[in-house]
Amino acid sequence: MAAKTKLETLVTVFGGSGFLGRHVVRALANRQYRIRVAVRRPELCGHLRPMGRVGQIHAVQANLRYPDSVAAAVRDCDIVVNLVGILFERGRQRFDAVQTAGAEAVALAASAASAPLVHISAIGADENSPSHYARSKAEGERLVLAAQSGATIVRPSIVFGPEDDFFNRFAALARMAPALPLVGGGHTRMQPVFAGDVAEAIAKIVDGDAKPGAIYELGGPDVRTFKELMEFVLSTIERRRLLVPVPFAVMKLQAMLLALLPKPPITPDQVELLKHDNVVSDDARRDGRTLEGLGIALESMAAIVPTYLWRFRKTGQFSARTV
Repeated sequence: MAAKTKLETLVTVFGGSGFLGRHVVRALANRQYRIRVAVRRPELCGHLRPMGRVGQIHAVQANLRYPDSVAAAVRDCDIVVNLVGILFERGRQRFDAVQTAGAEAVALAASAASAPLVHISAIGADENSPSHYARSKAEGERLVLAAQSGATIVRPSIVFGPEDDFFNRFAALARMAPALPLVGGGHTRMQPVFAGDVAEAIAKIVDGDAKPGAIYELGGPDVRTFKELMEFVLSTIERRRLLVPVPFAVMKLQAMLLALLPKPPITPDQVELLKHDNVVSDDARRDGRTLEGLGIALESMAAIVPTYLWRFRKTGQFSARTV
């Protein structure tokens, strides 16, 4: 039997309507794949359809808590991409349910359908971490590989882009607060990566350009400390604010109160994550399991972030420095 062309290949993308998901759907659509977007609320996915040809992108209902809906979403598909993840727990959205049991459900369904799987995890996934988020990511990876040993796992660092939950969060805080906290002194190193580059990496993996069963670590071209990132935010939005070092223990107490908000700016679990650097490992760089190893030219923070943080300036898109 002849191999399928991209026009004939169906990719099911779980979580395709989210921040990273829309970049992934666009990258796959540009390659002419047929795309089935599996989400809890398919009626809210109208913004995805213009990214492709008429009928190329189709949304279906699926909930990771219900294996039958997951199995239906992968039926007759050729490749599965799982992007589903949460940054904090709220209500029925728990780390173990979404990033552990949910990851296993998708992997088992993909294996039953004989469809290769691309699973999105995170740099910092560690079964021994004090962070529940990091432990759930690591356990999810283990269960995914147990269900499908050839699955490709992608671990991005902090992902940035127009709808990101990092630069936008601190820019919004700087607009109202007289100071920004430097958690743990602001020494933690990070390697923010553009959502479009992560999406391009996933598309290349779908193309078959990656090593089956490998773990790819994706970081951008710049490694910066938390303090340097806060300075970058303030410079970009043209605001002067104090940068106040806050010990991890004090920040964790404050985060316990902030966690009660509908969308907390930081949680105790995220404070634990900030105790460790979030950068691509030496092993991944040496083995070529990176964006550069996939042949992707990296976009920098300086090139992308100002294009959407301008709205936090006092003068908006009309820079105060412009004569």
